[in-house]
Amino acid sequence: MRKILHPARAVALSFLLAIVAGTILLMLPASRADGLAAPWLTAFFTSVSAVCVTGLATVDTGTYWSTFGQAVIMVLFQIGGFGMMTAATLLGLMVNRSPRLRTRLVTQVETHSLGLGDVAQVARLVLVVTFTCEILIAIVLTLRLHLAYGLNWGDAAWSGLFHAVSAFNNAGFSIHADSLVRYAQDALILLPVMIAILIGGIGFPVLQDLRLKFRDPRHWSLHTKLTLLGTGILLVAGFVAVLAFESANPKTLGAMTMPEKILNAAFASVSARTAGFNTVDFGALTRDTWAAHYLLMFIGGGSAGTAGGVKVGTAVILVMLVLAEIRGHTDSEAFGRRIGASAHRQAITVLVLGSAMIVLGTMILLRVSDFPTDRIIFEVISAFGTVGLSTGITADLPPAGQLTLTALMYLGRVGTITLATSLVLAERRMPYRYPEEHPIVG
Repeated sequence: MRKILHPARAVALSFLLAIVAGTILLMLPASRADGLAAPWLTAFFTSVSAVCVTGLATVDTGTYWSTFGQAVIMVLFQIGGFGMMTAATLLGLMVNRSPRLRTRLVTQVETHSLGLGDVAQVARLVLVVTFTCEILIAIVLTLRLHLAYGLNWGDAAWSGLFHAVSAFNNAGFSIHADSLVRYAQDALILLPVMIAILIGGIGFPVLQDLRLKFRDPRHWSLHTKLTLLGTGILLVAGFVAVLAFESANPKTLGAMTMPEKILNAAFASVSARTAGFNTVDFGALTRDTWAAHYLLMFIGGGSAGTAGGVKVGTAVILVMLVLAEIRGHTDSEAFGRRIGASAHRQAITVLVLGSAMIVLGTMILLRVSDFPTDRIIFEVISAFGTVGLSTGITADLPPAGQLTLTALMYLGRVGTITLATSLVLAERRMPYRYPEEHPIVG
């Protein structure tokens, strides 16, 4: 009898296969602008970064890769974003719905028969949301690039489509060497990109909840309320931090007018939570801003979306747990609902293991390179959170350092959902309980 693969492991394996396929395609001479075969490490790093919708790169996407190579990269991060939204949503259904539906979905995911019932419905809805948003944003960007910057329709359409797909999937890839720095004063470019980042990164369950119950917030799920609350707080906090720390920095926001400072601080706050685009030189930011980005990048966006990180819901659940403990409450509550103990354990596990991966990655990069610790930490968190922002050291890391970043990107993208799902599916009630005792804490 054939052994059935665990659905979470199937997701991890499918992403691995996409990475291998992408590496092979990018090593073809047709993928490189000069017609030569790309080195395997360059192709592999780019493929991992694209499938894991990160955006870190060791070469300039716009000049190193041909149009075919850029198209391969776009397809890879489209697969990565769409695949993760669909897979995470389906795995969420498995652990939250009835046993009958859960068994049915497990069977369908494990046997790759994704054409029936809820599986097909979820996939269709994700597909509609994805392509509708991407096409609308691409049209807006194309018109702006043609009318305001004089690009011919072909170049404007390609640039608009590439950046729209990259933004919605929170991939951070750009065909410009300076990312979006050249558009730092153009709100008609940055605002559509920000909208795409937010829609893609908020998570499909939240989008579906808002679509069905937009006029009645009282009936939103607790997940939607916690995600929107956490997202709002992080966006405002990130905006205030960047504006405060960079307003006087002549290398970033200091030379801009106040409206431009507000626009770029808002863009930085949105992009920091796993999108990876930048409108200023991140290597010139103050260390205070880097520190603020550590937190924003580590938390990331919403569950079952295109964003990475340990997720907003995880962070909010932990904050609620801390507040309940400070108040002396036995339960943590939010919006008239009690948060389950299993959610607490899963959030703590994700946080601890995510932190451990960042510490381990930092130690390895410090060992194999001579870059300052703060730059190393920034790069490691950016890779794990699938953000793609960089202080400029990615291309200069030794092969061992670049391979470490690929491992962090893969684990950060696939590892958190695989871990969370495995924890829930493996949960079982023991037929006995040991006597309780309270070790000393603190």
